[in-house]
Amino acid sequence: MRIPRIYIDKPITANSNLELDGPTAHYLLKVLRMESGRELILFNGQGGEYNAIIESAGKKSLTCTVADHTPKECESTLNTELAIGVSRGERMDWVLQKATELGVSRIVPLFADRTEVKLKGERLDKKVQHWQQILISACEQCTRNTLPELATPTTLEQYVKTSQAEQKFVLHHRTEKQLRDITKPQSAALLIGPEGGLTEEEIKIAEAQGFNPLALGPRVLRTETAPIAALSVLQFVWGDF
Repeated sequence: MRIPRIYIDKPITANSNLELDGPTAHYLLKVLRMESGRELILFNGQGGEYNAIIESAGKKSLTCTVADHTPKECESTLNTELAIGVSRGERMDWVLQKATELGVSRIVPLFADRTEVKLKGERLDKKVQHWQQILISACEQCTRNTLPELATPTTLEQYVKTSQAEQKFVLHHRTEKQLRDITKPQSAALLIGPEGGLTEEEIKIAEAQGFNPLALGPRVLRTETAPIAALSVLQFVWGDF
């Protein structure tokens, strides 16, 4: 039987008791139907993970006995940053989930000229919380113990001025430059547009800030396909694939 991996946003101490409540307890008790004696793996994004056993289970909370800390990590040797235009519906959720599985280090949601999703104020705050939960769930599934950083959504113009990656790329199909011609960096950033892609002006703005044009073959990829393809290629060429 698979041992559930659970992220909790609180300190974890080895060889101690830990009470779980709220949504975490609801998920374990009502969704997974966990009972006393069942094993868990706990992590909090601070590095490594902890084996635990449920000692007692109530209606709305449960108590775990936490065992030793295991310094297990499966982070990529390549630090990757994905700046992606916010897209509609479940496309953005899918990109965040798969990018996490592919080892992305940092994700920056962007509002570009062709972004059709309008978010601000409370709606934006709720969407960011939703995106954060997508990252947590993906880490629980793929055995990552370190969450990707989810940056505050920003404009493309602001982002390209602040990215600190050693090698920066703006993806579009109007160039013939490919990855095989570039020396391996320690960190890489990918700038990808929303539905409809980046405008010519946005590409020029990015290139003026040190972003190199990069193509992924002769075909035009959708906004949810391009980041997954690009991250996979980066991990294969420079990372841990």
